[in-house]
Amino acid sequence: MENNDVMDLLDSLFTMVSEAWGVPLGNDKCIIEREKALKLISEIKAALPTSISEAKRLVAARDEFIGNAKREAEAMRKSAEEKARMLVDEQEITRVARAKSSEMISAAETKTAELRKMAADYVDDLMRQTEESLIASLDSIKTTRSSFRGSRAQRRPAPSNPKEL
Repeated sequence: MENNDVMDLLDSLFTMVSEAWGVPLGNDKCIIEREKALKLISEIKAALPTSISEAKRLVAARDEFIGNAKREAEAMRKSAEEKARMLVDEQEITRVARAKSSEMISAAETKTAELRKMAADYVDDLMRQTEESLIASLDSIKTTRSSFRGSRAQRRPAPSNPKEL
């Protein structure tokens, strides 16, 4: 029997008592059919254990559902907190990585500028040395050539024909 059947039986018993004939001089007393009332009460008693066990089962199922929902909600909360913690950690790692990257790029740019200046100074110095060496060599060649011309002119008589030169 279902819970509604018990309610129907109780409604029938209520109706029977409320519609029963009153006892003379007994304001709160009435006359009902004993067999009919006992039958209704027996049916109610028979239906109640089923209804009570069904209600207990429903309460237990509800409690289990609520417990599962609480566990699931707690797991979801913990998961969300962990994800939030990871995101914060990732953001912090990203921030630190970006700061470190900026420092490294800045240091590399500074070092590159220094190396370029040093390379330019080195090349300029090499070119100056080469220029000085070439000037010295050119001066030496001019001196040697001049000396050679002078010594050649002294050894040989001057040609009478300009074509002999």
